[in-house]
Amino acid sequence: MSSSFYTRKGSGAPWEDQVGYSRAVKAGNIIEVAGTTATGINAYEQTKAIILKAKDALQPLGASLDHVVRTRMYCTDISEWEAIGKAHGEFFKDIKPVTTMVEVAALIDKELLVEIEFTAILPHETN
Repeated sequence: MSSSFYTRKGSGAPWEDQVGYSRAVKAGNIIEVAGTTATGINAYEQTKAIILKAKDALQPLGASLDHVVRTRMYCTDISEWEAIGKAHGEFFKDIKPVTTMVEVAALIDKELLVEIEFTAILPHETN
């Protein structure tokens, strides 16, 4: 679904229709990627998988991780900040977006340790 100003990209997850959201929305030259999670054995692996999911969401909208200007990281255990930060740094060490990391009481599933939102800005509006 898109209009002249908004382009929405879903991931195919069944709850997108149930909850009423898109994985990513492009408005002009700004792309917002919804809070993204992944399963995995630890916070480091989950963070890596989340960033790869965001990369996949950005690509069809004409963007890459190089266009990310902000990340917001939510974790269920702030003592895992180094592992989360290490994974984030593997992708963003040269890009260096503005970022926030906060501890939250819980995510939607107990197995989820990290959730990340992404904002990307393209140098100019694209179709």
